[in-house]
Amino acid sequence: MTVIQKKADNPIAHLSAEDIETLGKELDAIRQRVIDSRGERDAAYIRKIISTQRKLEVSSRVVLLFSLFPPAWIVGTAGLAVAKILENMEMGHNILHGQWDWMRDPKIHSTSWEWDHATPAEQWKQSHNELHHRYTNVVGKDNDLGYGIMRVDEDQPWHPAYLGQPFYNFVNACFFEYGVAAYDLDLGKNLKDGRHKNPEFRAKLRAAGRKVRRQVLKDYLIHPLLSGPSFFHTMAATFTANLIRNLWSHSVIMCGHFPEGVETFAKTSIEGETRGEWYLRQMLGSANISGSRLLHIMTGNLSYQIEHHLFPDLPSNRYQEIAPEVRALFDRYGLKYTTGSMPRQVFSAWKKVFRLALPNPRRSDTSSTDDRPTPTLATVGA
Repeated sequence: MTVIQKKADNPIAHLSAEDIETLGKELDAIRQRVIDSRGERDAAYIRKIISTQRKLEVSSRVVLLFSLFPPAWIVGTAGLAVAKILENMEMGHNILHGQWDWMRDPKIHSTSWEWDHATPAEQWKQSHNELHHRYTNVVGKDNDLGYGIMRVDEDQPWHPAYLGQPFYNFVNACFFEYGVAAYDLDLGKNLKDGRHKNPEFRAKLRAAGRKVRRQVLKDYLIHPLLSGPSFFHTMAATFTANLIRNLWSHSVIMCGHFPEGVETFAKTSIEGETRGEWYLRQMLGSANISGSRLLHIMTGNLSYQIEHHLFPDLPSNRYQEIAPEVRALFDRYGLKYTTGSMPRQVFSAWKKVFRLALPNPRRSDTSSTDDRPTPTLATVGA
C-alpha cells in the first residue's frame, strides 16, 4: 500500500502487513456485531427522523403561505432549510447507501427512495457508493476529492487555472446540488472527450434533466403559486433554504475529506489491495467533526466520517456508539484520529484549498536537506 507522503514521517511505516490484516479483522468484528444487533430501536430512529422532517417541511410551507410578512418569511425559511438538510443528509444519503434495506420496508429502501436533490438517486448511487467509497482519496480515481475541479495534492502538477479554485469551490458550494448532478454525469470529461453523442451518456443526461426540471418546478413555481400574493416571497424563501442546505452539505463533506491531517493515496495503492489495507485507507483518508447530538443528526452522522467510510452500510445512528471502539484501535495501532470542531475543520479545509491553489514553495538551495526528493512514496509491509 502506497501513501502520497507530504510529511517527514510516514504514518504507517511502523505497521507490518500482519498488523494491517489483524486490524482489518478487528474492524470486521465490530461491523458484524452491529449487523447482528440491528433491530427495532434502529427502525424507530429512522422512522422518527422521517416523520419529524416531513412535519417540519409541511409546517414550514404552511407558514410560507404568509411569507409576505417578514416574521413568517424568516420562520418558514429557517424551518424549510432545516427540513431540506435533514432530508438530504440523515435521510437521503443514508437510505441510498442501503443502511436501512434490512428493514424490508419498500418506503425506506435504497431501490425506491428518490430524494429532494437535483441529481437522480440512481446516478448518485453509482458515482458515490460504487466509485467514491471504493477509491476513497485515491488521487485520479476518487473524483469526490476536489470534485474534479480542484488541485487536491502537492503531487498534482500546478497550473495557473488553479489560482481560481477558491472561487470555483465557493460557487460549487452555493449551487452544490447542481454541482453534484454535473459531477455524477462526469459532465466535463464526457463533453471534453466528445462523448456527448454516446447513447448511454445521453440517457443519463435526459434523466438528470428531468430531475432538475422537477426540482425547479416544485421549488420555484408550484409551491410559490400556492402562496398566492406571497409568490415572490416564497420563491425567495425557497432559494434561500436551498442555498443554506447547499452550503451546509458542502461544508460537511469538505470537513470529512479535505482538512489538514487527511491523507491522499497514489493509484498504485489499490493494486492488490487487501481488506485490511482498504480499511486502513478509510481510516487515514477521513476526518470527523466533534459536536453535539443535534450537530451529528444535522450532518447525517457524517460528522463520524471515519466510521462512515469504514462501514458505509451500517445504520447511521450507530456511528456514535462505535466511535470510541474505532478510536481505541487508532490509538493501539499508532494512527492519528483526525477530528475537530466544525469551525476548526471548515477553516482547515478552506486553508488547504487556498494553499493548493498556489504552486508548491521552492526549496532553498542552501538547506542541507534539499537533496531529498519531494514528495516520497512509502510502502507498507515492504
